[in-house]
Amino acid sequence: MPTSLSCFKAYDIRGRIPEELTLELVRKTGLAFAAEIVSRKPHIPGEPLPVVCVGRDMRLSSKDISLVLINGLEDGGVDVADIGLCGTEEVYHATFSQNFDGGIMITASHNPADWNGLKLVGENAVPLSSDSGLAVLRNRILAGDLPLTAKRGVSRRRSFRDDYISLLLSFVQDAPLLPLTIVANAGNGCAWPVMEKLLPHLPCEVVPLFPEPDGTFPNGVPNPLLPENRADTGKAVLDHGAAFGIAWDGDFDRCFFFDEQGRFIESYYIIGMLARVLLGDHPGSSILHDTRLTWNTIEMTRQAGGIPIEGKTGHAFMKERMREENALYGGEMSGHHYFRDFGYCDSGMLVWLLVYKLLSETGKPLSSMVEQRLARYPASGEINRSVKDAVQVMENVRQRYAPDALAVTWLDGLSMDMGEWRFNLRPSNTEPLLRLNVESRGDSLLMEKRRDEILAMMT
Repeated sequence: MPTSLSCFKAYDIRGRIPEELTLELVRKTGLAFAAEIVSRKPHIPGEPLPVVCVGRDMRLSSKDISLVLINGLEDGGVDVADIGLCGTEEVYHATFSQNFDGGIMITASHNPADWNGLKLVGENAVPLSSDSGLAVLRNRILAGDLPLTAKRGVSRRRSFRDDYISLLLSFVQDAPLLPLTIVANAGNGCAWPVMEKLLPHLPCEVVPLFPEPDGTFPNGVPNPLLPENRADTGKAVLDHGAAFGIAWDGDFDRCFFFDEQGRFIESYYIIGMLARVLLGDHPGSSILHDTRLTWNTIEMTRQAGGIPIEGKTGHAFMKERMREENALYGGEMSGHHYFRDFGYCDSGMLVWLLVYKLLSETGKPLSSMVEQRLARYPASGEINRSVKDAVQVMENVRQRYAPDALAVTWLDGLSMDMGEWRFNLRPSNTEPLLRLNVESRGDSLLMEKRRDEILAMMT
């Protein structure tokens, strides 16, 4: 057992198989998670045991990990609702809708095929992060504090997909949906089995790309953020005359869009659109956004009668702030979208349904909606650089622009408002990188100039 437990990350447990995430560590994580639950909810004779939901993605290692994890949870004194192959949001849904004591999704999301991991949530699908539970599990494992209980738990195969589908459809049930053609790239991940359940209830025609879940990733790692992974979806949109295209990562908690011309759309511009859709039914509600790119979301939220609120990047931080503010919706430019009526959790399925609803209601092409916002607030998109000293680089950049800055904040990295342009510079929570985002007020040349200035300082 490695003493560093390097696969314990900021938001989840993730590492290479089998060097970092060993089956021994998986079992001990199950025991540690069970021990924490039992410590808060001791078993009373004659009463049911606590219940944890477990799901898994399509990776080749996920079945074995599931078996070992479930064994550890059972030995630790909890029952397990095993929902099998699914998306991460299905574990979230089962946990909050069935009042389970916790949930664990086995996935490494968009990482290569030789990786895997665990995403853990507590009651009401509240995420465990390094600041709220993961460190406790790690310390239990290192200390060997992994008690077995007198009453062992049992595992049962369960399915809550029909209830999950009903909840998704409730978001668009009164919308005048049009019979649009949509390209859907599942990337050989877990999304298509859910789409097959959704489509009989919708008037659209969906063209599937790489629908079969396949952990060998025959068509590449399912990560639509990589430019080299976008061509297939864009081409299919053009070939089929589709109204838009969608593409998910492996566990489909992130969804990305292509307009009717096959062009990839930065998720930043989707956030304001979704805020407008949802605020139509819930005026005056709060909308949460991250710090990286903000002006477009703030403007569209206010125009729709909402209250924009800024939060830290990362699903654990976003969900915590969503609950604090009772926010209607929250969006990150990384492609994560959070919904109050989905347990404050992120969903890669609700996103495309709401965009479908918007296009049906307006009758406008997606390109026209996005181009207007692109022109008003041109943005660099996120640019990553490996640097020797991230703290020093951020300080150098701050000093360079401080004399002319209208506002400087450190909520999540360094954000500076320069009046006609702004930027956010932040270290990654998961990789040794510094991430830059720049936007301007209607001046793409100014945005590009300032982008290049800051990039020259990121060494």
